[in-house]
Amino acid sequence: MAGRPSSNQRLIAVERAFRSLPDRYLGADPGFDATYQITLCDLGHTWEVRCTSGAARVRKGGSRRTPDVTLSTDADTWLRLRRGEFSGIDAFQQRRLAVRGNLDHAIAFEGMFRLVGGRRPLVEIHDIPVGRHHISTLSMGRGPDVLLLHGLGSTRASLFETAAALSKSYRVHAPDLPGFGSSSKPSLGGYNARWFAEIMLGLMDQLGIDRANVVGNSMGGRVAIEMGLTKPERIGALGLLCPAVAWIRRGLHPIVRMLRPEFGLLPHAFRRSVVASQFWSMFYDRDLIDPAVADLVVDEFQRIYHTAGARYALLASARNIYLEAPFGRHGFYRRLAELQPPAMFVWGSHDRLVPPAFSRHVHNWLPRAEQVTIDRCGHVPQVERPEVTNELLLSFFDRAEQRPAIGRGDYPADVEAA
Repeated sequence: MAGRPSSNQRLIAVERAFRSLPDRYLGADPGFDATYQITLCDLGHTWEVRCTSGAARVRKGGSRRTPDVTLSTDADTWLRLRRGEFSGIDAFQQRRLAVRGNLDHAIAFEGMFRLVGGRRPLVEIHDIPVGRHHISTLSMGRGPDVLLLHGLGSTRASLFETAAALSKSYRVHAPDLPGFGSSSKPSLGGYNARWFAEIMLGLMDQLGIDRANVVGNSMGGRVAIEMGLTKPERIGALGLLCPAVAWIRRGLHPIVRMLRPEFGLLPHAFRRSVVASQFWSMFYDRDLIDPAVADLVVDEFQRIYHTAGARYALLASARNIYLEAPFGRHGFYRRLAELQPPAMFVWGSHDRLVPPAFSRHVHNWLPRAEQVTIDRCGHVPQVERPEVTNELLLSFFDRAEQRPAIGRGDYPADVEAA
């Protein structure tokens, strides 16, 4: 009776898989040079993989160079990843793969190698040219297209669990918005909803996507709304997770107007404790967040915020969100009333950044939109309550695909999710 392979058999299979990496290497962008340290904890062995633009070199043993990325997993998971049985994002989501260092390089690693039999990798990251910008975009899965847009100060990593869940039924694209993550950071970018929306629609053009569902969290939700207002015929449905709608009370408006994002071009940094405190404030139940993932996100923010372009982008985007007029001829809510694509607003019951009370204003101006409040949840429901959030999105997209053209008032009433 066949049982679990012995440690020696697993080691032989793993070594064979590592030796095959150089032959399966797809290459990287010019100038790319990253060193990966991969530790298979159950075997007690470590490998170093150095990837440059044209070659991958593998060496058994500890890294001679300081690694850009450290990956820790077990032999079975590593072999299944190499066979393409699931993606690295799936393994990360299931806590079967631990990451330290440059998160973007870590996710890109999988996409640099063909799978067994010459198949394309399950996850691919490409720099997509959109006008004068380069948008770093992760793509995975097959089916109708879905675009995932992250929030202010974040990256596509905040949507990894959503990408993994939706990729079972959809072709998912998770870009870093311009100014954030690994995308271009123009010092003269507009960094308002319309500017972001135009670039994301351009990204769809470059990817050959005629029409897509769009999911956006926080600022990404506001960008998704703008895409639906600008090109409604190209948007199938909008899943809006605690979207950054226009503030009604604007007592700090005069002060914020005087704060110029150009200050971000001056060298400065936030203490790690400040970044960590801000990160944890976005959640209601801290016990639901893996501390190792929290450390990784905080480290990633500090790494990216080190650059002047990233600092300018963060400050300019935050300023524009706060200063957007809620009412008036060109106010947000008057424009929201004209939104055509089906929309579902998902609020967190304990969101301190965009409180669920905003749902009343959305209902007044867009009564046909679905609204859901997730109980015991903060500002990032796709991270804090991923199972509930992903089920809501999948169910909503399924309904939207089956729904004929509708008029105002045809959506169901507000609901609350446990």
